[in-house]
Amino acid sequence: MNHLAAIGLISARLAAPNLWSAAGITLVFALFAWLVRALTTSGAVAGAVVSFALIRGVGWGGFLALGAVFLLTWIATRIGYARKLKLGTAESRRGRDALQVFANLALAAGAAVLYGFAHDPRFAAALAAALAEVTGDTVESEIGQAVGGVPRLVTSGKRVPIGTDGAITLRGSLAGVLAIATVIAVCFSTGVVEGRAALVSAGAALAATLLDSLLGATLERNRRLGNNSVNFLSTLVAAAIAFALS
Repeated sequence: MNHLAAIGLISARLAAPNLWSAAGITLVFALFAWLVRALTTSGAVAGAVVSFALIRGVGWGGFLALGAVFLLTWIATRIGYARKLKLGTAESRRGRDALQVFANLALAAGAAVLYGFAHDPRFAAALAAALAEVTGDTVESEIGQAVGGVPRLVTSGKRVPIGTDGAITLRGSLAGVLAIATVIAVCFSTGVVEGRAALVSAGAALAATLLDSLLGATLERNRRLGNNSVNFLSTLVAAAIAFALS
């Protein structure tokens, strides 16, 4: 069996969960995220909705990609947590709430639902790009605050305090790129996207991550947009680029 055939076989096994299996795994995932305080109660409910949509829409590959997003972002938020707490930039100990979950993952869930109805691979590419963008942005920010050193504003290169909206660091940016690559690799290896679409989705995620920083340095710093709005717009752009070009 050649490599492509093996991937196809894996995809076939991952692509057809039944309703009860999807519901059971979703509940376990949401409960775990709540127990480790990654999500509040409302966030866990929102996470369950997203998880179920991904499983039913694109199969277990969608859930595994969501699992990669959760694991990478959760680890990143815990790295250097004490330092971030002193700086006032740490994530809440209670975890993310429903608004934060939907701001980051609603586009991916919507793309999964649309793929389930239309079976158009462009929706799968949009899903992969949205998930990768969320992961890259979060990891870039959290690692940058923990070990990145003095950040610079993306619009001017000026040195600014840690935690400033729109500020980036080299280490944080490299970590973000690696996180994007990891999520796209999971999507590709489980058959959510094929080779060209995987590359397009990765590029779309990278571009949207840069946009996130630009919005943070401008509209968010000026308080014209909130963090949830910036996150939603960034995932929207990632998904739109991937859909259009894949």
